[in-house]
Amino acid sequence: MTSELKTILEVSGVSKSFPGVKALSALSMTVQQGEVVAFVGENGAGKSTLLKILCADYRLDEGSIHLDGMDLSASTPREARNAGLRLVRQEPEIVPDITVAENVFIGEYPRKHKGLVDFPAMRSAVEALLDRYGFTEMIDIDMLGRSLSPAQMHLVEILRALKQGVKLVAFDEPTSSLTPKETDKLFELIRTLQSEGLGVIYVSHRLHEVMAIANRVVVLKDGKQTGNKKIEETNEQEIVRLMVGRELAQGYQRHEGSQKEVVLEVKGLESRWHQGINFKIHAGEVVGFAGLVGAGRTELAKVIFGEYPHSAGTISVCGEVKQIRNSADAIAANIGFVPENRKAEGLILVRSVMENASMAIYSKLARFGILNKQDLVNQVNPYVNKLEIKTPSLDQEVGKLSGGNQQKVVLARWLAAEPKLMILDEPTRAVDVGAKAEIYQLIDSMAQQGIAIMMISSEMPELLSMSDRIIVMCDGQISQPIEKKDATEEIIVNYAIGTGKA
Repeated sequence: MTSELKTILEVSGVSKSFPGVKALSALSMTVQQGEVVAFVGENGAGKSTLLKILCADYRLDEGSIHLDGMDLSASTPREARNAGLRLVRQEPEIVPDITVAENVFIGEYPRKHKGLVDFPAMRSAVEALLDRYGFTEMIDIDMLGRSLSPAQMHLVEILRALKQGVKLVAFDEPTSSLTPKETDKLFELIRTLQSEGLGVIYVSHRLHEVMAIANRVVVLKDGKQTGNKKIEETNEQEIVRLMVGRELAQGYQRHEGSQKEVVLEVKGLESRWHQGINFKIHAGEVVGFAGLVGAGRTELAKVIFGEYPHSAGTISVCGEVKQIRNSADAIAANIGFVPENRKAEGLILVRSVMENASMAIYSKLARFGILNKQDLVNQVNPYVNKLEIKTPSLDQEVGKLSGGNQQKVVLARWLAAEPKLMILDEPTRAVDVGAKAEIYQLIDSMAQQGIAIMMISSEMPELLSMSDRIIVMCDGQISQPIEKKDATEEIIVNYAIGTGKA
């Protein structure tokens, strides 16, 4: 019956590139009235890029987009929204000091004839939406944004999308902050939207949800469409194969040989994000951590490094339990941490290479609170040379280096501190191919020196080629470690989406 319905969204040959990356390649698909089309794929497959193109946050390079016959290929975000295309973002944007009703209408307040905000009309419209979709008991429209729960924030984001004129709603990971009961309520809403003839795009890593709510699933892999299946004609295992179906790239070949000494042992770790985390990393071993966005990998790294607190469990380094309350405690315990976002968390961009590379050893080199520049140069220069950091001098501002060289500066900082454990969060993100190979060689070299390495990565070839064992995270819990010889993309993805065997 669906094929007889009117096409509400038509995407034809859409491509989008960023420097060094083809994010989408000649993508074509449709959404019809009353149809739920799910988009699935690994991290980096192109799902977020497509959503941002649809709502005009990004401008497409090639192709066209039509919504209900209207050409939106070169539209602005406001034009796309006014045309009826609405996005429910994964992370709601809530203004803390205004009410729910004001948050729902922010930027689009109804006005009286003298230009004043028509508060009664605004309240009435929000109350009508809550009543229409059965959410009246979930939220008070006079609550301030700062007092909302994660689920209530998400509801505000949904109400924004459902205001007058909506024709298609795209949900981006809509259940990431919802309980099972709240998820059921969301599904009721989506079915209501279907019955009203709206088109729905549903982006999720949770394949059981896709199978439960979608009419059709579009699979993306490396920016290309690898599948477009009716739900009744496919299953979770086929979708997983379509997600990971390409031949594995030939990865970096590491030297073998970890040591018996356990450098890091985590026992019974509990935090806001984690339950019952237990694992070990030996000297000279690279343990890769896989998982989807929101699985808790970065949070685990920050708990171990002392940036986030833990409520139970122990962290031991070389057989000794460490009380790690902050990053200073972690550094004292010989732990280094290269964060995912090097510009925001790993570097001071307006400071020099020397200052950035020596931050972890200030306390070691300071005499009576005073640092000697020559001491810093003597400590940092060998690592700048070893890592072949391309910089005119040690006084060069880090912000003026390439991405790969910036990452090497962060690595040089921790190598200078001589850590026992190195935590690497997405170590090759946003670096070019040449720099990536150099970073792989460095990781291998660190392992050969006996440094234990916890490596978080969203790149499958990287995990499979660099890791001695792989631990997969899903919803704050971890899988049993997968030995290198047993690891495949399909096994990892199954664990990551919760369909793998414990």
